[in-house]
Amino acid sequence: MRKSRVFVLLFVLAFLGVFSVMAQDAPTIAVVTPYLAQPGTQFMVEAFQAAAEELGWTVNVIDTAGDVAAVVSRLEDMSAQGVDAIVINVDPAQVSAGLQAAADAGIPVFGMDAGVDPLLVTNVTSNGYAMAAETATYVVDRINGAGRVVMFVFDPYPPVQKRGIVADAIFGNYPDIEIVDRITPDVNDGGIADSRARMEAVLEANPEPGSISAVWAAWDQPALGALQAIEAAGREDEGIVIVGIDANPQALDAIAAGGNFEASVAQDFTGIGGTVAELVDAYLAGEEITQRVVYVPTTLVTGSNVEDFLSMGQ
Repeated sequence: MRKSRVFVLLFVLAFLGVFSVMAQDAPTIAVVTPYLAQPGTQFMVEAFQAAAEELGWTVNVIDTAGDVAAVVSRLEDMSAQGVDAIVINVDPAQVSAGLQAAADAGIPVFGMDAGVDPLLVTNVTSNGYAMAAETATYVVDRINGAGRVVMFVFDPYPPVQKRGIVADAIFGNYPDIEIVDRITPDVNDGGIADSRARMEAVLEANPEPGSISAVWAAWDQPALGALQAIEAAGREDEGIVIVGIDANPQALDAIAAGGNFEASVAQDFTGIGGTVAELVDAYLAGEEITQRVVYVPTTLVTGSNVEDFLSMGQ
């Protein structure tokens, strides 16, 4: 009887020892972003967390609430704590000191819809050039290559900045298209409120019906703000075409309503977050990651296919 108790005790101790080692070996991953207020970022982070949970990881999500400079400090903190990997959703060029701290500590850093940098293992994103080309071309076709366009851009963030560059080039190829304004909204509250205020100012400065032909937005929040401004001003019947990028739930609802908001591009945010987790897992397992940018496919959403995305809960 006594031997049996000793055996059970040894078994329990051995199990606890193995469990302790497994717990210690479970990777700890930090996700750092100033843009968690943006729906797209939320979807990516949630997908990454879901994949990480299945892998048994501990994930620490750090949101600096629009403060890009604070990302550097958080990266330095995570490097000092010795996490196993870091995922960033921010322009790497703006946080180079933090990336260097991670490199000095031997901690790999991955981009999640970030940008390309020598200090990143890889960056998983959508093809911003292609998305901008689709939506800008949509506008050109809808206004028959002539009219006055308001642009909403955000140059501080590379995945969005490149969209503006492509749209500029496409609109610039049509001499009868005039850019009325190129607006960079405040995104600290998500971007809708300030975009609405900025669009209201544009409408006040251009009160004649037909003086604004279209609104091209580099992501959905400004497009939604512009839509609110146009509707509040009672100018929704002027045929002002609005396009965005991301196809977030509000944008899909607006497209389905059949009003001024006509098109967006659906990014696979869940796919981006999940792919980042797969690459982190592969890297920690010793695999070499040679592809510096991994593109996840996108789809143009218009009134013709919006119901498909609504039914999927996009």
